[in-house]
Amino acid sequence: MKPGTKWTNGVGVAAFCLLLSMRSAGQADHPTNLMPMPKALVFASGQLALTPQFAISVTSYDDARLDAAVLRTMERLRMKTGLELVRQVGHGIGALSIAVDGAGGAVQGVDEDESYSLDVSNSGAVLRAKTVVGAMRGLETAQQLVEPAGDHYALPFVSITDSPRFPWRGLMLDCGRHFEPIPVIKRTLDGMAAVKLNVFHWHLTEDQGFRIESKLYPKLTAMGSDGLYYTQAQAAEVVAYARALGIRVVPEFEMPGHSTAWLVAYPELASARAPKGIRREFGVSDYALDPTREETYEFVRRFLGEMTTIFPDAYVHIGGDETVSPEWKSDPRILAFMQQHRLKDPDALQAYFNQRVLKILTALHKHMVGWDEILNPALPKDVVIQSWRGEESLQKGAQQGYQGILSAGYYLDGMRSAEEHYAVDPLPADAKLTEAQRRLVLGGEICMWAEQIDERSVDSRLWPRSAVIAERFWSPANVTDVMEMNRRMRATSVELEGLGLQQMEHEDAALRELIGSRHIDALKVFASAIEPVSFGERYEQQKTSQLTVLDRFVDAVAPDPPSRYAFERLTASFLKAPNAKDAEELRSMYAELIKAAPGAQRTIASSPLLTDVLGRAKQMPALAQTAIDALSFVSAGTKAPAGWKVQQMALIAEAKKPGGIVRFTFLGPLEKLVEAVQE
Repeated sequence: MKPGTKWTNGVGVAAFCLLLSMRSAGQADHPTNLMPMPKALVFASGQLALTPQFAISVTSYDDARLDAAVLRTMERLRMKTGLELVRQVGHGIGALSIAVDGAGGAVQGVDEDESYSLDVSNSGAVLRAKTVVGAMRGLETAQQLVEPAGDHYALPFVSITDSPRFPWRGLMLDCGRHFEPIPVIKRTLDGMAAVKLNVFHWHLTEDQGFRIESKLYPKLTAMGSDGLYYTQAQAAEVVAYARALGIRVVPEFEMPGHSTAWLVAYPELASARAPKGIRREFGVSDYALDPTREETYEFVRRFLGEMTTIFPDAYVHIGGDETVSPEWKSDPRILAFMQQHRLKDPDALQAYFNQRVLKILTALHKHMVGWDEILNPALPKDVVIQSWRGEESLQKGAQQGYQGILSAGYYLDGMRSAEEHYAVDPLPADAKLTEAQRRLVLGGEICMWAEQIDERSVDSRLWPRSAVIAERFWSPANVTDVMEMNRRMRATSVELEGLGLQQMEHEDAALRELIGSRHIDALKVFASAIEPVSFGERYEQQKTSQLTVLDRFVDAVAPDPPSRYAFERLTASFLKAPNAKDAEELRSMYAELIKAAPGAQRTIASSPLLTDVLGRAKQMPALAQTAIDALSFVSAGTKAPAGWKVQQMALIAEAKKPGGIVRFTFLGPLEKLVEAVQE
């Protein structure tokens, strides 16, 4: 697209920024859209053309899981290329031959070998792996490599040797605060497999809902779920679906805190007080299971025993965070118990509870995982610490001999940019750990907490940023080029939508619903320069509860949209060395916002659900004009009238104030433009 090109259908900024982000990065000799990047990748000259006769054959070990992966690959290639490929598994020499040594673990473990190699040449493509899971990872890479080549599709000649940097590469989905239906879970698993994530951490219990059926304790869902829960058959279906994709399922049952839904059903388990209903508001509840009663441990023992028949993974997450029960400091019976057992404070009491639960899990042949609040010297080393409060707690745990996974820095509900997440490393080079301690860092987990999401918006909050974090978990530590990452992330997002994920289509569908019309052209341009505020800012501006209907403009717009990076990159390039090309591209983008403003304002004013962003729509044209004026002053080297900068900075300051629970994507770059103007 040439500078100054006019857009049609009023969707110019979104389309332009997508194209811009995909072309602007410094490209290699053979640009690739692979995400995550392999450990070792060498391109050669030439291509292997895909034809209707293309076939995938298994030449050594084979089983039903590998065959299913091959058939999935063939179907995706059919849809991607339009070729009339036959969906079958060959057992001779095919265009792509797969050689696998063995099945891997009967129950996939944290030490599963996921390595593979892929070689494409004139004689065909050969994928080699130690296990079926490794072959699955290689098949995902092969699918991403397929590219247009004139009038056909082809695989480039390439040699890849690949294995993950970390063995634990997870995604945590909170289904307790807002329930996510099975189709959402399955397409999330599809996306995870595509970017080589391998642990689905299923957060199943919360103050707002108990989401897994217990036949031993049926009141847990009868009274604690609003009827929104997974049957045991559905949970087993998810486990099987995940295993078919090479993904482990680690369930989380929060205890002793975040347990309102437990205690509504079984108040006799409470520490003195019991709640009268499910907690609708968010935040930290002060109800907790009673750690001083043997009945509590018998309940937990039977419940966990039942759950381990559904979830075969070797790990069970017990939560363990944010337990603030006042009874642990004031109830005479609990205080007497603490004195009897020489427990000096509530932290020691929780460590006692964790020790008891650990014994239960050990007897069930399971390992315990918990949030970093469970880290206590009294706890045996056979636990995994999930660090959410900072990288320091992960390193502290490793220094004390505990295995750990990092989630601090990977909270997607915080609405941070892909670059910010990309910069966080589970094991940074400057970590003060010995080699043995570094091996205790298993990897990390993305966290998608659900206070501010529901089944309609979850995809747009998860993707494509999860793909960026997946690369941090899989790829070598030196894969850090932000420009390349942004380019590949946008391409990967398109690939993910081909799997059935809805992160890109969500915004259009939500905007149409907000105004009750398909005519969203001007509104879409406005939306392209807007993103949600952070979790904390929204929490302050809108006191959401579980009953809040998430159908506002903030729920429609995507976090970290392409325009944010485009404005930042172009502005930085222009200010480093003012030039006509950058200036014209920026001017065109801002002009499009001005052009769309009147239509967006009319549309917003006509919808009761949009009135909270009318102020933003009114601010947009003046801000965009400020940018255009600043570009003119800097490009020409002329001075602005006296007082101009003060006036424009006041406009920007006003636009930074809370409004509509959303923010403009370009205020930072705009401020730098204005600062560069001379008076």
